[in-house]
Amino acid sequence: MIFPIAVYGHQVLRKKATKISANYPHLNEFLKDLWATLYRTDGIGLAAPQVGKSIRLFLIDLDVFKDEYPELKGFKKVFINAKLELLESPNKSFSEGCLSLPGIHQTIKRPDKIRIHYKDENFIEHTEEYEGFVARVIQHEYDHLEGHLFIDKLPRLKRIFVKLYVGLVKKRFSNAAYKTVSS
Repeated sequence: MIFPIAVYGHQVLRKKATKISANYPHLNEFLKDLWATLYRTDGIGLAAPQVGKSIRLFLIDLDVFKDEYPELKGFKKVFINAKLELLESPNKSFSEGCLSLPGIHQTIKRPDKIRIHYKDENFIEHTEEYEGFVARVIQHEYDHLEGHLFIDKLPRLKRIFVKLYVGLVKKRFSNAAYKTVSS
């Protein structure tokens, strides 16, 4: 099943997601459908809140960048009940977009290094450190679990401008290359 993507304005995107247990109903089926949805959108990451489920789960597949970043070959992970730590590092700027804000891209500053504690799809615990591009993608998806969007990281005046712009073009979100839902 391919899920519709919740777009800006949908209430689920602003809720703090809840933890799940290993006996979460139909978890394997949900993960299979979440992967299928990610690949249908041509995204690189997708959080459960983006498909209407306010649970602490996201997945990423960065294999598409293996030519540019050879270390990303086969990088495909599920993060459940993640807890993120920002490590001492400089903030780096990079252009970000989001499936929940189709066609909107902005340069966002984020810390360059992170540590993340999470459980994988088999509920095995992991603690890993990442930097650079991988750290940025993880932070972006983790923000969805906290009820935040990347545009919240913009300076105040730019954030106001972007939110006004998003409000004007929101009706075009239904023209995205994938199915969306706004409320």
